[in-house]
Amino acid sequence: MGHREDLLEGAKKCLAEKGFARTTARDIVNASGANLASIGYHYGSKNALLTQAFLAMVEEWGDSFTPDVRGAGGSLERFRSVWDGMSGQRDRAAPMWAASLEIAMDRDGLPELREMVVASEDEGRKGLTEMFTGIPEEQLEERDVRTLGGLYQVLVAGMMVQWLYNPENAVTPEELTEGMRRAAQMMLSGEDAGADTRA
Repeated sequence: MGHREDLLEGAKKCLAEKGFARTTARDIVNASGANLASIGYHYGSKNALLTQAFLAMVEEWGDSFTPDVRGAGGSLERFRSVWDGMSGQRDRAAPMWAASLEIAMDRDGLPELREMVVASEDEGRKGLTEMFTGIPEEQLEERDVRTLGGLYQVLVAGMMVQWLYNPENAVTPEELTEGMRRAAQMMLSGEDAGADTRA
């Protein structure tokens, strides 16, 4: 590997161990074996390098995450199998999720990175919707992405926080699936009751 690749690998290692705010240029140099001047030469700045490192972490995790999806699209069995897959990857994904939370919490500290993350949000929602429903991304309508994709994104973000802060007491895939089933059943029963009242 050349200095550029060495720096990227070193930056990914530092992100996983220390996060954005606590990683210094010297940390990256020590982790990569490159020299300090090479950061500016290859990436322009430490923050630009850390941004590329974060995007690389996200891409690598996305490429490697292939859950054993079972069941018909939109079914509880499929819902459970996706969460089983995510749960099995949570230790590997933890550094990426921690970095994501740091970006979210530091609203003004990493504006370029926030812009990149926001710009990729719809793609993330599309990927989640396809995973849970089985509908190919190219067939999804905007309403699917906004509603279903938004719901799945919120669930993933919530589980991410639980797994990071309180992994011993985090909701299990089985509990989450049962909770979703019960919530949907109650909502549908409420709609039926409302329809009966209006009739």
